[in-house]
Order: sequence, then C-alpha cells, then structure tokens
Amino acid sequence: MADIKPTAAPAAKTTTSVQPKRNGNSISWIAPVVCITLGYIIWRFIIGSPSNFTKPDLNGGFWPDHEGAKGGFPRMYLGGIIVPILIGCFLTVLTFVIERFLTVSKAAGTGNIAEFIRKVQFHLANKDVDKALAECDKQKGSVGNVMKAGLRKYKEMIGNTELATDQKVLNIQKEVEEATALELPMLEKNLVFLSTIASVATLLGLLGTVLGMIRSFSALGDSGGGEAAQKLSQGISEALYNTALGIGTSAVSIIMYNVFTTRIDGVTFGIDESGFTLTQSFAANYK
Repeated sequence: MADIKPTAAPAAKTTTSVQPKRNGNSISWIAPVVCITLGYIIWRFIIGSPSNFTKPDLNGGFWPDHEGAKGGFPRMYLGGIIVPILIGCFLTVLTFVIERFLTVSKAAGTGNIAEFIRKVQFHLANKDVDKALAECDKQKGSVGNVMKAGLRKYKEMIGNTELATDQKVLNIQKEVEEATALELPMLEKNLVFLSTIASVATLLGLLGTVLGMIRSFSALGDSGGGEAAQKLSQGISEALYNTALGIGTSAVSIIMYNVFTTRIDGVTFGIDESGFTLTQSFAANYK
C-alpha cells in the first residue's frame, strides 16, 4: 500500500488595515507658473508703473525702456528681465513654505510626541489596547496614524492562535512599515522646490547682475566724460538688485528647508519609536 503523506496546513492569512492615500500634488506645477506670472505682473505694472519714472516709455510693450527712476523701489525695475523671475522664485518659496508648514504641522499632530508614546506604552503594559487606540485618535498626526495601524494588527495578533509569537511580531512590524511608507512621502513632498530654489536663485541673481553689467559697459562705450561715469555707477547699482534678490531668496529658502527637515526628523523619529514600542511590547506581553 502506498504511503499517504499528510498535507501541510495552509498558512494563516493576515490582512492589512493600511489604506493608500490619494493626495494630488497639482500645486507642484501650478504654483511655480502662477508665481512667475505674478512676479512679471508686479515688475511690469507695479514697480514699472510709468508714474515711477521721469521718462517713461509708454509704448514699450512687454519690456518698456523706462528712464529716471523716482526712488530705490522703481530702480529695481531697471535691473532687467531677470528681476520678475527672481520675484517669482521668492513668491514660489513663500507658497511652498506655507504649504509645508500646514502639512508638517498637521503631521506632527496635537501634543508632544514623546508624551504620546509614553501613554501608549503605559496602556500596552496594562494590556489595554483600546485605550492605546483612543490615544492615537487624540494625537491626529503621522505618528498616531502609524501607531493606530500597528495597534490594529497588534489587537488582531492577540487573538490569533495559528501563528508563533515571532511571526506575530513580524506581522506587526510589517504593518508599521507599510503605514510608515505611506506617511513619509507626504512629509517630504515639495521640499525639493525649496532646495532647488536655494541653489538656482543665487545663480539667477548673478546672471542678472552680469547682464546688467554688460548693458552698463555698453552704455559707457557710447558716451564719454562725467556722464559716462554717472551712467556706469547707476547701471552697477541697478545690476546689483539682481544679486540682492537672488541671495535673499536663497537665504529664506535654505533657512526654511532646514526648519522643515528638522521638524520632519522629529516626526520620523517618533514613527520609528512607535514601531519599536509595538513590537517590544507584544514580544514581552504575549510570549
């Protein structure tokens, strides 16, 4: 008689409570276009208003050749066509600073992250998963979302009699990793614009300065005497507006980029600590 080999029992299936987030990012291409357009409008119609010059070019079209600026602010117009691009870059930085501030503040949630994790640890030590879940609902941030996803799997694994403790811990860890993979992109999204503008704005400012210097020395070659020196000094002053705008925009961008990355690092650390808390607690309480 042939031997009948026993078939292995099918592995227990586990489900995930993590749902993918569907957040559009249309601001990433709308904001730069709108801001640069707005920068041109500010440069052309506000800074370059004919009332700001003694010799306005009323038929200049896209780039009127105004002369005789009535003060320092209108003189910025004479810096050339790079000025509206730099203004647009600065407005883009402000837009993404506001957008990142709102997003990161929401991700940080309410209250102190370290205190939240301590409360969850306390409830888990008392084997009260429901109260730990209630703390996640109060936290309302990325750490709370990751912890909540892990706690749901934690609760599911408590009642699971088919898996060994090590397998249950791995399932909880996997759930936390999946939830973390959905939260982190939201935190880091659009920071690339701040880091890019931080580098590009300075280069655009230098480009505008070089173009302004070229125009100044060309004017110097077409004139002579004391008038030439006056035009040269005026042209250099106008060209340096580009440098000032570029450096200022770059400085704001770098500062805010570092501020946001520091806050994101704090949230990320809280997420990592929450995953460690869940796996260690389960391994200790449900051997």
